[in-house]
Amino acid sequence: MKKVLLSIMAFSLFGCAELQQIASQYPGLDPVGNAEIASGLKEALNNGITKEVTKLTSTDGFYKNQMVKILLPDELQKVDKGLRDIGLGSLADEGIKLLNRAAEDAVKEATPIFVDAVRNMSFNDAKNILLGSDNSATLYLQSSTTQSLYGKFNPVIQKSLSKVGADAAWKNIITKYNAIPLTSNVNPDLNDYVTQKALEGVFKMIAVEEKDIRTNLNARTSDLLKKVFAMQDAK
Repeated sequence: MKKVLLSIMAFSLFGCAELQQIASQYPGLDPVGNAEIASGLKEALNNGITKEVTKLTSTDGFYKNQMVKILLPDELQKVDKGLRDIGLGSLADEGIKLLNRAAEDAVKEATPIFVDAVRNMSFNDAKNILLGSDNSATLYLQSSTTQSLYGKFNPVIQKSLSKVGADAAWKNIITKYNAIPLTSNVNPDLNDYVTQKALEGVFKMIAVEEKDIRTNLNARTSDLLKKVFAMQDAK
């Protein structure tokens, strides 16, 4: 069946007559043209972006989502443990919450960049995504947007860490930790770390949505999505 599908798509490049002739040999499979394949993939990606990015930008979108919650980097794990050991667990919890608040704030910058990437998708991109692995669309977005997203996220996170009080909170946290006897002083820069974790979280949630639309028929909420992803089901 996979060879049949590839043949249909190849012939579609030369005209509808050849496509209809081949498809007629397999009455269970509706012919899907280039424009429909591209439109269907763009619709699926835009739906996933809107749904998942919106979730992440809401309050606790990162902090209460265990799939993407930002924890402390390795070099600060000892800070977390040290604070909890002396009864300052609430201070450590607040510090982690503020890192997640910064990510939630930054992800609001993501949607326009994703929209541009989807708009610029070629038919070959769409075809490869449709017949690819369960995360092909996510990998496409990752390769075409990560650099731009980092450039947008990092200054927002830096500003957000200041706005939500994370920089002052972490200065206080680290000062208290460094005052604990027999500990080694730490002085980390959290901007890059939170930016990278925010990017990981965005792509992780988009991958969840992509897998859902590929495997859950109920997630295909339009006739176009049903028609286009039927090709994937048959491969």
